Amino acid sequence: MTEQAPYLSGLVLTGRRVVVVGGGGVAQRRLPRLLETGAQIDLISPAITPTIEGLLTNPDLRWVERGYAPGDLEGAWYVVVATDDAAVNDQVSAEAEERRIFCVRSDDRARATAWTPASGQHDHVTIGVLGGGDHRRSAAVRDAILEELRTGALGARDSLDKKPGVYLVGGGPGDPDLITVRGRRLLAEADVVVADRLAPQPLLEELHSDVELIDAAKLPRGRSAQQEEINRILVDRAQQGKVVVRLKGGDPYVFGRGFEEAIACAEAGVPWTVVPGITSSISVPAVSGIPVTHRGVTHEFTVVSGHIPPGHPDSLINWPALAQLQGTLVLLMAVENLPKITETLIRHGRSAATPAAAIADGTLPGQRMITSDLAGIATAMSTEGIGAPAIVVIGNVVEIAKLVRQ
Repeated sequence: MTEQAPYLSGLVLTGRRVVVVGGGGVAQRRLPRLLETGAQIDLISPAITPTIEGLLTNPDLRWVERGYAPGDLEGAWYVVVATDDAAVNDQVSAEAEERRIFCVRSDDRARATAWTPASGQHDHVTIGVLGGGDHRRSAAVRDAILEELRTGALGARDSLDKKPGVYLVGGGPGDPDLITVRGRRLLAEADVVVADRLAPQPLLEELHSDVELIDAAKLPRGRSAQQEEINRILVDRAQQGKVVVRLKGGDPYVFGRGFEEAIACAEAGVPWTVVPGITSSISVPAVSGIPVTHRGVTHEFTVVSGHIPPGHPDSLINWPALAQLQGTLVLLMAVENLPKITETLIRHGRSAATPAAAIADGTLPGQRMITSDLAGIATAMSTEGIGAPAIVVIGNVVEIAKLVRQ
């Protein structure tokens, strides 16, 4: 006899009693999604996992600390049976059948009256997939659909949920795979993209043909003039009712002037949202094998912009104080001023022998790294032709990285 196809339906469980019998791994996987529904859940089990114990802070979850007893399903709308005792599972499902309550069984799909789909959620869309008992296939199909939704490949351009405004998106350190899921989806939904030169360039090739792409590097020269024009464009396009993505390298607020753009939007009454990105100050050393902190080696790391040299009247950095720190120092935008920076750090107390590394084009196919010490890193960079964009890491973490370097 051919197995009948199930009828998929979305259960509204808010405020309704749900019973889960069993406190092991299956229940642990089912409970988070059930709690999201707002159901009133009674968990019946003499023991529970530490993770489930952590969920008991949710007032919608009550632990009945004993085994199942007849009558436990009174008033329930939905039952999940998740014990490793077949006899108990039979008792629970028999009572559920008698009371006409849909029951999921983790041990015997054929004897259940409901099946749990491989499910996931994106924005206001919930995905549920039943693979005829093949859980791996169900999960794979679900994941593929969610990935398409998250990246914008499925239905993004025609989405009814598109909200006009400005989105300040951090693109990550360079590798297009390191942008956040939300950042990639917003690019797929964008009407206008204003991109920095350090933004992941392959992502721009994926933009829909009718997207207005504005290269921020080609706007009027001069930092102030350029920023004013970027602000004007963001506000202007958003006021036209468009979805505007301001795509930056790294994180919008880490030396990216992103908050200046947020202020401009706020002053113009334009809705804006920040989408954080993976900052290169942490990620680039990480992919190069250098941890910015390590137990027993450093308890702090400091990220510093080196675009203004020590002693300059516009500098806001206390270089003598930085020289006294023992932790990791990460320098961004410091290639040009590195000789003066290293000289200043040494003069104010940082050992000239402190290990140092310079990483160019981090996370990209052409990534290069050299190591030296604080006294010699600037010369080594010049000799090896390491130019901007590059990140300099100073500290003992550079030395311990040799423990795992191939």
